[in-house]
Parts: sequence; structure tokens; C-alpha cells
Amino acid sequence: MIAFLRGTVVEVNESRAVLEVNGMGYNVLISSRDAQLLRRGTESALVHTYLQVREDAMQLFGFLNREDLEVFKLVLCVNGIGPKAALGILSVFSANDLRFAVLAGDAKTISKAPGIGGKTAQKLILELKDKFSLEEAFEEKLEQSPQTGDAGEVDENRAEAVQALVALGYSGSDALRAVRAVDLKDGMTTEDILRASLKNL
Repeated sequence: MIAFLRGTVVEVNESRAVLEVNGMGYNVLISSRDAQLLRRGTESALVHTYLQVREDAMQLFGFLNREDLEVFKLVLCVNGIGPKAALGILSVFSANDLRFAVLAGDAKTISKAPGIGGKTAQKLILELKDKFSLEEAFEEKLEQSPQTGDAGEVDENRAEAVQALVALGYSGSDALRAVRAVDLKDGMTTEDILRASLKNL
């Protein structure tokens, strides 16, 4: 119903922001990560929104990054996770960090989010792992931090390096972090990425 709001930030704290749009004030629940980025007095803040309608209330959830909104909606589809718990997850993780944790099957890391126990983290991994792909996660990371070289080939090589590290006995989460930390250069093969990744472990 409300896709986004663009307006002046009148008030902001770690869990909500008030946006004035054409003379109206909208109370928007936000993640603590986004709260750190929003500044009171910002005249043209763009917030992507999700409207939850219940019998007793309507709540507006907002995100500075559209990718966070899309992942938020996916997390909401997991049985037992409501909007506030999903927002709590995205207060701890960016959309891409959550993707990597899910793909790595890293329930321990996911359970660090407020209100998310080990069983819920396992359920989230089980229900979302088929909705994420390692290639897309790397593509998103590359868009945020542009690198030289052919992106498609780089994604494939990085994915293979992650799989090789896991086969060597490293946890999926540690493998992903190590590969992501590699400073990519033109012509790097899977073996080059693997060697550089091992230095990060």
C-alpha cells in the first residue's frame, strides 16, 4: 500500500523514526543499523516501507536499503518469526550478511540476533536456503565494492574457493568471510583466491 516515504526526519532513535511528508508525520519502525545512518533534520530521506495490518493496529516498517526490505519480507515467511523479530535480525545483519550466514548454515551466528534461538535459526536456514544463491550474494557484494575483472567468472571462482575451504574442514561462515576479504585482481583463478583466503584464516 505504501511503497516508500520521502521526507524530513523529525525524530529518530534506535528503533523508530518520524518522517514528515507533506505536513503529515509517519511513525516508522526501523532497524538499529538504519537508525545510526538516519540523522534528525535530514530533509530528503527515502525510506522503503512495509505496512503490517492487524485487527488491533497498523505498523509501518522502514528500510534505507531496498535489499533489506526484500530480505525482511522473506524472513517474515518463516514460521514463528514476526515483523519485530525480523527487524531485530536486520538490526544485527545486513541483507547480504544474512544471505551468507544462511547459505553457510551458520545457525550460531544467526542466533546472535535478539529473540532468535538456535531452533529458530535452524528453521530460518531450512526455509530460506533455497531462496538465496551464493552467486547472487557475491554479485551484491561486488556491486557494493566494485572489483576489476569479469564479475561472472569472479563469482564462480569465489564460490568454488568457499566450497574448497569447507571441504578442508573450515566452517561455512569462516570460509565465506575469508573469501570475501580477498582483494581481487585481474586474472585470479580459484586456486589464487583459495591461497589468499587461507591467509585470512
